[in-house]
Amino acid sequence: MARHGNHEKTASLPRALPQQAASCETFPAHPATPRADPSHAETCQAEPSRAAAPHPHSSLPDVVSSLPILILYPHSRCNCRCLMCDIWKITAADEISAAALEAHLADIRALQVEWVVFSGGEPLMHSDLFRLTSLLKGCGIRTTILTTGLLLAENAARIVDCVEDVIVSLDGPPAVHDRIRRLAGAFARLEDGVRALRRQRSGYAVSARCTVQRENHSQLRQTVSTALELGLDSISFLAADLTSTAFNRPDGWPTHQQARVGLTVEQIEALEAEIEALLKEFRSQLATGFLREDEAKLRRLARHFRVHLGLEQPQAPRCNAPWVSAVIESEGTVRPCFFHPPYGTARGNSLRELVNGPAAVAFRRNLDVASNEICRRCVCSLYRP
Repeated sequence: MARHGNHEKTASLPRALPQQAASCETFPAHPATPRADPSHAETCQAEPSRAAAPHPHSSLPDVVSSLPILILYPHSRCNCRCLMCDIWKITAADEISAAALEAHLADIRALQVEWVVFSGGEPLMHSDLFRLTSLLKGCGIRTTILTTGLLLAENAARIVDCVEDVIVSLDGPPAVHDRIRRLAGAFARLEDGVRALRRQRSGYAVSARCTVQRENHSQLRQTVSTALELGLDSISFLAADLTSTAFNRPDGWPTHQQARVGLTVEQIEALEAEIEALLKEFRSQLATGFLREDEAKLRRLARHFRVHLGLEQPQAPRCNAPWVSAVIESEGTVRPCFFHPPYGTARGNSLRELVNGPAAVAFRRNLDVASNEICRRCVCSLYRP
């Protein structure tokens, strides 16, 4: 099933890390190394890692000895119908079961995973999500949920107890958000969910990510204001992905669909003006990190749309995702990132052997991020020093 990637998902994780979206949104910054629960110290101890061969293009290895970040799609379906994503069209309800995750825990420990990000699809649609978080928490692994926000209120108590932080998709002020989500009342449910989390714990970490596209390109400032009004901790922005086969688009989007989400020349100019106004009006939020991107990254949002119209040449972002992370989809497919072809399936196979198997090693050995066409058009990169 070629539904890899969540344009919503992935937005901004705390400040030093990904962006992966349609969840390709921006990944959070890298968290501090989590400490294991002493009661699990023996069972969660990492196994010795294999030596890595040098990479011909750089100092990066072909064989990875650790994989700090793991992105899981616990559930295949979504509860929104977003303009920039086709995951909502999936009808099969695949899940990563607790038994399946438990079978991979030894490999997860051996790969020294520090942080698991639940993306999707909508993670909170999973039938037993908090069993998954409990298994990971027992190994001292930090967990984050990327969510539409629709199911936050009814799950608030368990989220606060079982998950370190939440990233919600916020596409604009209320009317714009609902229009992009194609769901009446979506913003109101998101707002109720954030309030429910904060009632459970006043300082609970909730941030947002926004996918910039035709429907909201001129309202970035209103989106930031909305995030502030919601009392969120931060917000990040990423450009909508228009050309990849991610987000349940196995054959890519036809031209008319790309045009529906992408920007015209005039709209790109309006976006550039909006970004400059944003930088001026929210200078203090930029300085404090409430706005996760720096000035250069915010200005690059417009460049993605210029590239799409052929007005500029694409340029790959700084990224080492295939060397520090992996994506596991609900039906078991394992990928180096949201956009590249899979290594294979985790079902019935060792995760550790898969990410260092022939397909994965060959992929990393031959990948030149700077020249790869998929990388050059990526809207949601991940870099970990």
